[in-house]
Amino acid sequence: MAAGMKKLSKTFVWILMGLLMLGLAGFGATSLSGTVRTVAHVGNETISIDAYVRELQREIRAVESQTGQPLQMSQAHEFGLDQLALSRLTALAALDNEVGELGISIGDENLQREIVAIPAFLGVNGTFDREAYQFQLEQIGMTDSQFESDLRKESSRTIVQNAVVSGVEMPDTLVHVLTDYVGARRSFTVATLSPDALPAPVPAPTEEQIQTYYDDNSDRFTLPRTKQLTYAILSPEMLLDSVEVDEEAVRSLYDQRAAEFQQPERRLVERLTYPNEEEAKSAMAQLEVGGTTFEQLVRDRELELRDIDLGDVTREDLGEAADAVFDADLDAVVGPLPSTFGPALFRINGSLAESNTTFEDAAPALREELAAVRARRQIEAQAEDINDLLAGGATLEELVGETDMELGQIDWSRQSQDGVAAYDGFRTAAQAVNEGDFPEVAFLEDGSIFALRLNEVLPRRPEPLDTARDRVAAAWTLAETNTALEKQASTTLEQLKTDGDFSATGLPFRVENALTRTAFLDDVPANFMAQVFEMEPGDLRVIPGVGSAFVVRMDEELPPAETDELRQAQAALEVQLNQALAQNIFDVYVRDAQTRARPEIDQRALNAVQSSY
Repeated sequence: MAAGMKKLSKTFVWILMGLLMLGLAGFGATSLSGTVRTVAHVGNETISIDAYVRELQREIRAVESQTGQPLQMSQAHEFGLDQLALSRLTALAALDNEVGELGISIGDENLQREIVAIPAFLGVNGTFDREAYQFQLEQIGMTDSQFESDLRKESSRTIVQNAVVSGVEMPDTLVHVLTDYVGARRSFTVATLSPDALPAPVPAPTEEQIQTYYDDNSDRFTLPRTKQLTYAILSPEMLLDSVEVDEEAVRSLYDQRAAEFQQPERRLVERLTYPNEEEAKSAMAQLEVGGTTFEQLVRDRELELRDIDLGDVTREDLGEAADAVFDADLDAVVGPLPSTFGPALFRINGSLAESNTTFEDAAPALREELAAVRARRQIEAQAEDINDLLAGGATLEELVGETDMELGQIDWSRQSQDGVAAYDGFRTAAQAVNEGDFPEVAFLEDGSIFALRLNEVLPRRPEPLDTARDRVAAAWTLAETNTALEKQASTTLEQLKTDGDFSATGLPFRVENALTRTAFLDDVPANFMAQVFEMEPGDLRVIPGVGSAFVVRMDEELPPAETDELRQAQAALEVQLNQALAQNIFDVYVRDAQTRARPEIDQRALNAVQSSY
């Protein structure tokens, strides 16, 4: 009995060992170093792990190039890039399976011709270079057999695609209907009613009317999501009174910028040079007798006015020509005069008077400028110590007590633009701060430093009537004005139905001829032309605006104008529609090929690829 049990135990152990070996044989099948090399089967085709990795990398790099930021695999999964890569490869595999079923291939000779014609594989002599071929393939992580197989498949797919889409044309009727729609024209007469056309202006609203309008339109009077912030700030202006600037430094700065404070007289001058004295004299003679203009002389030299513009120049800039130019009147042309590039005619376009600012006049601004620079340096020196205080647990209130910083409060939203919120650095910090964040020192554009704390986040909410009262009253007045204008316009419309005379209405009106749907008119609502095109000849309609109303009469329907622009648009539309139809047909064909190929996805292999990326 014991021997039998011993034999049974050995058998059981061997069964367990067999199961363990079987499990280990499958272990690693979902890792990139295991036995599995495909992520999907599509008919007789497979999608290799390498192909999936390359396609996924291509999708990720495309997003990275657009954003300029590295993309993690988790983010790529959130964006659906993994599914996009898989769906594209599945479609190609289904098409390859279809090609195989049809028995289509381009043959070795055609494949060779395509390879040797690829520019990336050409050597310095313009012919196919085997070393360049191998180098380029190594750069993309492919062997020559993989590349040639992919190129063979791509070419075969192209043959099938061309066979499916060749000769596909959208019916001409659709092209003509769309062209007629876009190019259709209308002529109409329109009278404009402004608030001045009302018998009496709309009276100011009562408190009851304001309250009622506010209650009925509370969604129009809301406060944005707001962060209630406390901040401590130290700006150069806060230190100006404590910064000492000696007179020697002010004088030195004045001397360094002497050219700014001591500016001689300048002239705005254009200089037209000639190769020799004779041609310059001939040009000047033509100007003097009125036979030409200075602009024409410039064009005759195949130049533009910007090519000869010297800007503002001093006497020193002009050399020997200085006296004649500075003695001439404005808009005069003088010459020929010597210049660096030969004899020239000079036109004087303007004059800037001599400007001399004394040291006494410039000193206050220079002193303030130097003080601001020194204040910024002091702030930079304090910034690290202040940051250490914050890191040590100091609150903003304690910080203000121990440093020169001042405390402030602000209800900040994206619309905030006043005070400290006018600085980009503060807006960036305010937008990024979250509840519980510890304050940190940051710099503003003017050299200030600040630290802020989020106290509370207020969600989007109704604005109290007390603060919104003026805007509520203005909105009520506008709404009532619009209503009154529409009523007045309806009265005018009835009058026009009787006599059809726009002049008799006493309103300003205009006649618009042959306008298309896309025509732009000033001071009309966005849907104005759309409503005009809904009308029939002879129809009258009131079109309400904002603070205005319009009475429109349709005068004439006109077909599209036979212009080159319209013909070009029609041709472009025809090509676009044909391409869209061909692409849709091909997409249907590919989806049908996928359905018949019955793709089988190995999700474990996909997960392994993504976790190992």
